[in-house]
Amino acid sequence: MIDISLLLNWLFQALVAFVATVAFAVIFHTPPKEYLLTGVTGGIGWAVYLIAVHFGCGVVAASFLATVALAWLSRIFAFAHKAPATVYLICGIFPLVPGAGIYYTGYYFFMGNNALALDKGLETIKIAIAIALGIGIVLSLPQFLFTFRRAASQKSEK
Repeated sequence: MIDISLLLNWLFQALVAFVATVAFAVIFHTPPKEYLLTGVTGGIGWAVYLIAVHFGCGVVAASFLATVALAWLSRIFAFAHKAPATVYLICGIFPLVPGAGIYYTGYYFFMGNNALALDKGLETIKIAIAIALGIGIVLSLPQFLFTFRRAASQKSEK
């Protein structure tokens, strides 16, 4: 059972991911009209990650699922706004990038704790590979999976 405090925590974290993603979009020089959708992509990606971890997925599997979700949204938004998918994808992936894992790998290494450095480094590499696989899988899907609505509306207009 999911209680209200957990839902509020998830909502707060998704909101923070939204704001962080929009901030990254500003730094990345994304067109201002795309700020909202880049934030939505990052927020939903992080929410999927949190939900997957809550229901028993490891951090690697959760990162993969969240990446698939946000890459899917990126393709949908790209088609709807006639923009490159990378506008939404690069900004939206920002909350999932394992920056803390990279930091702690270096920290443990320089502090002489090689076992923890190796453990954290391997986990970070697995997360990075999961993110790459999630992006690769969704971007290799055929375009018609993301253009169904427009194609259906054009047929009905004829």
